[in-house]
Amino acid sequence: MRKFLLLLVIISLGLAAHGQKPLSDKAEISLMTSAPYEAEVFTVYGHAALRIKDPILKIDYIFNYGIFSFNKPNFIYRFTKGETDYQLGVANYQDYIIEYQMRGSDVTEQILNLTQSEKQRIWEALIENYRPENRIYRYNFFFDNCATRPAVLTEKNVDGTINYHYAPAPQTFRDMINYCTRQHPWLTFGCDLALGSPTDRTATPHEMLFLPENLKQAFANATIESPDGNSRKLVANTKVIEALDAEELEKDLWDYLTPNLCFTILFAAIILSTILEIKRKRYFRILDTILFLIAGLAGCLLFFLSFISEHPCTNPNWMIIALHPLHLVAAILFCVKKADRVVYYYHFINFAALSLMLAGWIFIPQHLNTAFIPLVATLWIRSGWGIYRRLWIRK
Repeated sequence: MRKFLLLLVIISLGLAAHGQKPLSDKAEISLMTSAPYEAEVFTVYGHAALRIKDPILKIDYIFNYGIFSFNKPNFIYRFTKGETDYQLGVANYQDYIIEYQMRGSDVTEQILNLTQSEKQRIWEALIENYRPENRIYRYNFFFDNCATRPAVLTEKNVDGTINYHYAPAPQTFRDMINYCTRQHPWLTFGCDLALGSPTDRTATPHEMLFLPENLKQAFANATIESPDGNSRKLVANTKVIEALDAEELEKDLWDYLTPNLCFTILFAAIILSTILEIKRKRYFRILDTILFLIAGLAGCLLFFLSFISEHPCTNPNWMIIALHPLHLVAAILFCVKKADRVVYYYHFINFAALSLMLAGWIFIPQHLNTAFIPLVATLWIRSGWGIYRRLWIRK
């Protein structure tokens, strides 16, 4: 930790000194795109940064807008609420590259075709961004992240307009993130659960640049259209720094126990349990208590994300029909025998709501993960059994 802090101090002092000097005509500015890495949740989307190299000034720095710390106070709460603060960090080029090579990620360097004045403006903008009062920013996964910041900074400091000539097939925000998480079914499930219907809006080509790989492709085809009508390519040269041979990631148990499998097994178990209750004329009260307690806790998280957090694209979320905080109240009432009448009405309303949801599944204007079907059906079965049991007891 001390070495890391010392390195930051040295780099900061170096920037302060070099920031007063103009870049030489040998300076280069590059977009550095790191390939996705499957071992961590926050690395499956890839990464982007800017490199400033000037052999005359003897500088070679990576400006990285993706720095955050798990150790900050209340990190989990602030992350859930959408109040995560990222910051611009600076690293030596070699240290940065070695980290990604050791991880197993290729790094693509796109050297930008900039005039001397454009390079100087970008350099000065980065120095200004790195001031202590400016380096921290409120992170937004879709609209303000490690990829969008370099794109916007470049757009603002070129002489003219960047035309990306980037026309990918239409995709929603969810399509893009689900592609990134395709090797991680539980991560895909979690994203599909947390993100509401706004995520299913088709993104514009420029909005697609929130993913580093998309930004890399867009830069590769882009041109700078000058006010005088001249045009030049944005990228002068491209090279790939290949990863070192990394150990192949081994699959763990959860790679096989997918959400579809787990919730299908749960649904089958609930069906068998309900049949057993009917045959034995018994009610497994504890089963409903546990089931609806878990559903209620999940509902609290969805409610928080939808109505309290600052995260984009979380509201409205149609899954809140099935998972909501009221299930917690129901879980308590299941333990109170005198509340059977109230429980009956609760099951009746829940059964009706879930019946409509399941019947109109394909018409819901939100992509719903296929694992949601057995999950919703499980709650539907138990509420249906709750209604039947009440009517059967009356007889």
